[in-house]
Amino acid sequence: MIPGSNSDHPDFRKSFLFAIQGFRIAVTTERNIKVMLAVGACAIVGGLALQIDLLSWAIILLCCGVVIMAELFNTAIETVVDLVSPEFHPLAGRAKDIAAAAVWVLSFLVAIVGILVFLNAILSRL
Repeated sequence: MIPGSNSDHPDFRKSFLFAIQGFRIAVTTERNIKVMLAVGACAIVGGLALQIDLLSWAIILLCCGVVIMAELFNTAIETVVDLVSPEFHPLAGRAKDIAAAAVWVLSFLVAIVGILVFLNAILSRL
């Protein structure tokens, strides 16, 4: 809905399709989303190979989802910054760098969580 307009929100089905379209655009245009999806797929293969327990699956899947979500937010922030500041501006660069740093910090912490989950699965088999 556009602020100040009287038009209705799209129905649930259309909203869902818009979300899928946004995800598809991000996957086809953003390298980092592809990398994160590939790393997430590797984590799933690792979980299958190690036959991790249900709680470990929940942790791994939640971590994968949160990292992908953060990257989608980062992409949205960068897109809006590029829209409002098409030429370089130090504040625009700062906003984009900070959004990217948030994804980096989260990815680092999720990597530690993944190591702990998989290390626990490996050590429990010994």
